[in-house]
Amino acid sequence: MTAALLSVEGVSKRFGGLLAVNDVSFSVAPGELVSIIGPNGAGKTTLFNLLTGQLLPSAGRVRFDGHDITRLSPNRRARLGLGRTFQISQTLTSLTVLENAMVGAFLHHRGLKDAARKAEGALALVGLEHRAGIRAGILTLSERRRLEVARALALEPRIVLLDEVMAGLNPTEVEEIVALVERLNAEGHTFLVIEHNLKVVRRFSRRVIVIERGARLADGTAAEVLDDPRVVEAYIGRQRAA
Repeated sequence: MTAALLSVEGVSKRFGGLLAVNDVSFSVAPGELVSIIGPNGAGKTTLFNLLTGQLLPSAGRVRFDGHDITRLSPNRRARLGLGRTFQISQTLTSLTVLENAMVGAFLHHRGLKDAARKAEGALALVGLEHRAGIRAGILTLSERRRLEVARALALEPRIVLLDEVMAGLNPTEVEEIVALVERLNAEGHTFLVIEHNLKVVRRFSRRVIVIERGARLADGTAAEVLDDPRVVEAYIGRQRAA
C-alpha cells in the first residue's frame, strides 16, 4: 500500500461554542484526486485552512509525508509542498500575469530570472503563457482561476488544495478547468478539491469525502458516496423540510 502523503488525524476546530470541524480523519496518497463536498457551512474551507496553516486546530494532528506539521506556519508548510488556491480570488490585479505566477516561484527561486522561468513553465501548464505580459486585472474570471492554479504550481507543490476553483464559471469554462485538473493529475500532480458541482465531482473524482456539520459523513468512490442516502439527505433533505 502506498504511504499517505497527507494525513489528517482527528482534527477539530472550535470557535467559542461553535464546533466548525469535528474529529475529521482521512489521508491522501501521492497521485490521488480527492474531492471534498458538503452543504454550505459544513466546514470545508475551515478544514482547508487547518491543513495549510491559516488556522491551528483545537485538537488532532496533521501530518505531511510522515512529519507532524500541525503547528507549522503556512510558509513552512508551503516549503514542504502544500500549495493551494482560495475560494475568493487572490489575484494581484495591478501586476502582470507572469508577476502573479512569480509570487509562487519566489518560494524556492530567489533570483528574478530563475523565478520567471519557473513561473513561465507554470503558466504553460495552465494555458496562460500567451497572456504572461498583460495586467492580471483584465483577465476573465476563468483565466484568473487558472492563474491561481499556476501560482500554486509555481510553488513546486507535492499536493495542491483547490478551494472551489470552478465557482462562478459557465459550463464551457467548467469543462476547461475539469480538463486541466484531470490532465495535471494524469501527469502526476496530487489534488484535494473542494467542489459544489456534484455532476463535476461524479465525473472526475475517483474518491469523495463528505463533510456535514463539521464531521466526516462518508468517504469512498464517487458512485458510492453520491448515491449514499445519508449524503442525499445532507444536500436535499433539509431543503425539503424547510
